[in-house]
Amino acid sequence: MRILVVEDDPILADGLSVGLALQGATIDGVGTCADARAALAVGGFAAVVLDIMLPDGCGLDVLRDMRRAGDATPVVLLTALDETADRIAGLDRGADDYLGKPFDLDELGARLRAVVRRAAGRAAPTLEHGGIRVDPASLSVTVDGRPVALSRREFAVLRALMDRPRLVRSRADLEETLYGWQEDIESNALEVHIHNLRAKIGRGAIVTVRGLGYRMADRP
Repeated sequence: MRILVVEDDPILADGLSVGLALQGATIDGVGTCADARAALAVGGFAAVVLDIMLPDGCGLDVLRDMRRAGDATPVVLLTALDETADRIAGLDRGADDYLGKPFDLDELGARLRAVVRRAAGRAAPTLEHGGIRVDPASLSVTVDGRPVALSRREFAVLRALMDRPRLVRSRADLEETLYGWQEDIESNALEVHIHNLRAKIGRGAIVTVRGLGYRMADRP
C-alpha cells in the first residue's frame, strides 16, 4: 500500500514514514501544497495523509482540487486544528477521515486501512482467495490455515495481487506499489520476490501473463 504523506514538520514526517512503513506501507513524503499537487498528478497512491496547515497554503485547498479533478484517492486529514468546525470543513470538502494531533500511529494505520478498504468496496478486513488469507493489520499470511512467513517486500507484492486477484498487475504497477521515489529498484527485484512467494505459498499460486504481468491463479 503506497501512501503519500503531506506534512511540513520534518520530525513528524519522519516519524510517520518510519511508523507506517513498519505497518507495511510504502511512503512518499512532501511538505508543501505545490509538491503535493505535483505528486498527485503522477498518482499511484492508495491513500493520502494530508496536513491542513502547510507553509504555502491550506491542505483543504489541495483536497478540494483533488475532488474537483475527479481524484477519489482516500484522504485522511491530519492537523492540530481539532475543532468541530475544522472537522466539518474537511469532511465536506471530500475527506474520508480526520485525525487530530497528537495521535497514535497504530490508530492512523487502522484508519488508513479502513478508508482504502472502503474505497475498494470491501467490507472484510482481510483478503482471501483460493485458500490464501492476507491480514493487512497483522501483516500475516496463511495458506489453507497454515501460517507463512514473508518478508516486507514479499508481503507487499502478495497484498497488491490479492487486492484484486483476477486483475493482471504489470511489473511497473507492482514496482510502484513497492518502492518510494528515493528507493533504487534492482532490475530483477520483482522477479525475485515472485519466485520467493511461489516457493512459500505454492508454485501455481501466482500466474505469469506473458507480456502483461502477474495475477493470482484461479483455485477451486
